[in-house]
Parts: sequence; structure tokens; C-alpha cells
Amino acid sequence: MPRRTPPSLNRSSWLARLPHAARRRRSLSGAVVGVVALAIVGAACSPVEPAAEQPSGQTGASGQDVFGDPADPAAVKNGGTLTVALSADPDKLDPTLSRSLYSRYVFHTMCEKLYDLGPDAKIVPQLATALPTVSPDGLSLTIPLREGVKFADGTTLDSAAVKLSINRGLTLPASGRKSELGPISSIETPDAKTVVIKLSKPFAPLTAALADRAGMVLSPAAVNKLGADFSTAPVCVGPFKFASRVAQNSIKVVKDPLYYDAAKVHLDAIEYRIITDSSIRSANLRSGDAQVADSLSSQDAPTLQKDSSLSVLQSQSLGYQGLTINIGNADGIGNPVKQLDTPIAKDPRVRQALEASIDREALVTSIFNGLNTVACSPISPKSEFSSDAAQKCPAHDTAKAKDLLKQAGVATPYKVSMITSNNPDSLRLAQALQAMVKEGGFDLVIKPVEYASLLDQQDRGDYELLQLGWSGRVDPDANIFNFVGSEGSQNVAGYNSPEVDKLLTDARQSKDQAQRVQLYGQVVSKLQQDDPLIYLYRQRNLTGVTKKVLGVQTYPDGVIRTAFAGYAK
Repeated sequence: MPRRTPPSLNRSSWLARLPHAARRRRSLSGAVVGVVALAIVGAACSPVEPAAEQPSGQTGASGQDVFGDPADPAAVKNGGTLTVALSADPDKLDPTLSRSLYSRYVFHTMCEKLYDLGPDAKIVPQLATALPTVSPDGLSLTIPLREGVKFADGTTLDSAAVKLSINRGLTLPASGRKSELGPISSIETPDAKTVVIKLSKPFAPLTAALADRAGMVLSPAAVNKLGADFSTAPVCVGPFKFASRVAQNSIKVVKDPLYYDAAKVHLDAIEYRIITDSSIRSANLRSGDAQVADSLSSQDAPTLQKDSSLSVLQSQSLGYQGLTINIGNADGIGNPVKQLDTPIAKDPRVRQALEASIDREALVTSIFNGLNTVACSPISPKSEFSSDAAQKCPAHDTAKAKDLLKQAGVATPYKVSMITSNNPDSLRLAQALQAMVKEGGFDLVIKPVEYASLLDQQDRGDYELLQLGWSGRVDPDANIFNFVGSEGSQNVAGYNSPEVDKLLTDARQSKDQAQRVQLYGQVVSKLQQDDPLIYLYRQRNLTGVTKKVLGVQTYPDGVIRTAFAGYAK
């Protein structure tokens, strides 16, 4: 992406207006991380270079990917509980309903998928034994399954369980998976170890979708018993099984002796503790009260890297942080969109003015110490689906912002309220934006809320402006369609554009990567005209790990992998 001239050493006048605390301690905002690869049905490809070889446990210089190493079985001992400090409380522990990154951390230990990502960001089999066999017309995928696999409740995983899980994703009210799974017309189970997925139209992103929550297989016995309350006692296949949860406090999983590869599991239990303040997470890591801490502050990471007892895993996200504008989510997600009667909802010029008021470069350099990178679209420059059109970045231009507001007939300063997570890092970002957009004619009112409440409010449409991000997926469709497609299961903006829908549908059905690249470039151009979502930056994933623990890894999908970790002998 072409970079504009960096801000001067004096920065901008917006920075001088920041609250003192925000200027004194500038750090990463809400923890959303992402993937570093893209894939189409029946194939996988990685657009990223593997991490440079380093001695085990060593961290790289700023900007260098360090994913961590697998544990050497001879170097770890069995037993013990690993404590992971999480920056936010996961939402529902139901793969069909879940929407947060933090639930994916927990699912990694207890809900395996048909497919997974390897450290090179390529799709690999997990509960399947091979990548799907795709029919010449692209309308049929055949998936072979592992045999002899048990759910944590002792029942057997088979093709019927896969069928039930995928159908649940397609039909359960409030499912977050429906638009990810695409045009599935039927699922056949010719035998216990074979699943055949039939499509009404080709759907390029399906294999990638099955490498995430849509591909997690749930125990039919637990689903039939609990129904929509599955999250209260989730049962899947995994190295660990659900033990307990205390809302806003902790989640505990324990080793599952029925796991098909139980010999590789060293820990007795993993406890996730919710610690929203990044400085407190870092303090817990230093003191030994936690052995892993996610979403380190950009202020804390350099100091932690100098600590010989700690490692810092890091990678650049392919997800994004951004601002979502409520355009037509009047009655809650899943209900028909209804145009809201506010200037920012009705007139794209007001949304364009807001975008023109934001200096992304200044955010990255002044607030995030240069660790993050500017993002102007949902497609990373590293993606094989990127193009010049996909990376075109609207300029920061406060004069243009004021002129657009004048054209829209909006009196300035125009007041707009924004909900954001109530953790210190998100609030610092919000304060920076508040000071910044004032120069463009906006009076930004910050409304901090707890993370789980924020997710509920966005779904209900109970917001005007929302600051949140997305952790990214292996196919760009999952970074775009869900959020701006009129049928997207996470289109909380209530955005409806027949033109964008057609472009995204054409990209989903195309087998030609060059054509998909062109189509996504057109999508980005249209989104920058309508601005239902203003992309701000891609953050660097920073995870702290004590060297007393081996085998913790963070792959390019951003998920912290702890299932096969263990304490060093």
C-alpha cells in the first residue's frame, strides 16, 4: 500500500487535545487478530512468508513474525494447570452462535474442526482425513472423516454428527454461520465416515469456512439435550473438555481422556481468566499468576521482550479494526433493514466526511508506536486477493470533511455517539478518534460498554457508531460478505446494496482467482463510496508467554494455541 508522508514530529493538533492519560500511555486497542492466508474450495494457498528461523523461545525484532514452536515431548512434563489472561470475556461457547475471537481461543482446546490452519497458514485436515474432493462442476464436496473418534461425552463422531452440526449452522435462529456456509442444498451421509455436501451454486470459500467455527462438530446427544442452551455445557471433540464458567471471571477446561490423540496432551487443565486491562495482564505474566497473556499493549511489549524469562509471540493481523455505522439495523440483526432517520445513516456524504476526518497514519505512528499498519479495506496487502483497487486509501482531508458536511446540510459540530469496549486500550483509541474528528466538524461522544454487552447492542442495532474489529479469515469472503452483504449473518450495519451483493456473489461462485481479485477491488471501491464500515488499521498480534511453558503457538489465524503445551521439565 502506498504510504502518505508521515506526520510531523509535532504530530497533529488533535493529539494535543487527547486526555493526558491517553497521551502518556498509547497502546493497542481492542484485541482482534487475524489470518495470513487465503484458500478456495479444494485448495489452499499461503501468501505469507514463514517466520524466520530463530532459536526456540526467542522473540524477533519489532515487525518480525514469531509464531512459537511445538513442544518437544522430551522437554515437557505432564500435569499442571495453565493460566491464560484474556483481554475480554468470550461470548457464547456455542460454535453456531459465537461471534468473538476470544471464544475461538477456548474452542481451540475443546471443539476441533473438519479442517484447521497449519503454521504456514495452509488448510490442513483435522477431523477430516483429507481436503475435500470437489466435483468438476463445483457443486459437490466429498469429505472423508477420521474413524474411532469420540466426543467428550463418549458418543462416536460420524457423518451424521457432521450433518447435524452443519445443518444447525444453516438453520438455528441467530446462527453466525449461515452466510459463511453458503448455498448448501443438502448433506448426504453415504456411510459413517463420508460426508457429501451438495451446493446449489459453486461456493469458493466453503473449505475455508470449515476450517473455522462452521466446521466444528458438536455432539448430537448434547445438542438434542440442550438445544439453544448448548453453550452452557458444550460437548465436542478436543484435547480438553468444558468444566466450568464464571461469567466475567473465568472459564476452565480439563484434559479429555477420550481424545483420540490424548498422548500428546500434557496439561491437566487450562484456566482462562478475564483481565481487561493490558497493564494488569502484563503484571500477571511477570508475577507468574498467568503463564500466557493475549493482546499485549504496544507500550508493554518492548519491555517484556527484554525479560529473559518471557517470550513475545507476534504476527501481523489480516483482520482489521474499524468503525461500523448503523444505517438500517433498526429492529435487530436478522430482521428486515429499515433506513434510520439520522444524517449519518441517510447520507453517505456524512459518512465520507467522518472517514476524511481520520488520519490513519497518525493513529498508527502516534497512538500505536508504529506497530500497527494502516487499513483502508477488509483485504490485506499480503493477500493473494489484493490489488491496487483493494488498497486505495481515501485521503485524510479535514477541509473536504467540512465541505461534505456542508453539502449534506449538516450543522457543525455534528454530534455522533460511538459505543466501544470499556477496556483502557479501546478507550485510548476512542479518545484519539474523538480529538481527531473534531477538526473535521464532528463532536464524537464516547459510550464505553462491557465487551459482551457491546456485542448484544450491535446485534440489536442499539448504537449509532460502533468501534470494533474482526480477526480475519483465510478467504476474503468471510471478511466481507458477513458484514456488508444484505444476507450477511453479521451485517449489524443494516447495509443493503444490490451492487455489492452481486459483486460478492460473483466472487463466491468464481473458480478464477484473477476474476475474484478484480471483483473484490470493485467491492472495496463501492464500500468506500457508501462507507457502512470505515476500516482503520490492522493490529499486530502480541502474545506474552513465560518460558516455563513450552509449545504455546499463535498461528497466522491469530488463535492462541495452548492445547499441546506443557511445563518445561
